[in-house]
Amino acid sequence: MDFVHAVAMLAVIQYLVFAGMVGKARGRYGVKAPAVTGDERFERIYRVQMNTLELLVALLPALYAAAYYWPATVVSGAGAVYLVGRLVYWRAYVVEPGGRGLGFMLSVLPTFGLALAALVAAVLGKSAV
Repeated sequence: MDFVHAVAMLAVIQYLVFAGMVGKARGRYGVKAPAVTGDERFERIYRVQMNTLELLVALLPALYAAAYYWPATVVSGAGAVYLVGRLVYWRAYVVEPGGRGLGFMLSVLPTFGLALAALVAAVLGKSAV
């Protein structure tokens, strides 16, 4: 389970780094709080943070629920794909938002897969590992 906890905390830290980037971008592009619009470069960084938050809300419970039923190495592997996906998403969105598809898929598919794996195991009454 240690790997699962590590992936979960890396996801939280990744989100916090993205949030820090938003703060830095506010100063760089002159977007004063509470505004969330203005310079398009700021808006891209802000959207990465918000999109990451939106998906993190699904990832964390899916990660821990799946870890209850399935081997931690498999679950943490899926979580690692999510982390890489968020990095790919961030890089693509900041450069050209239309190119964010791969990063999105590498983030949402592991999250959905973990949720589905936990649901199936729970419904079928699979005993915890």
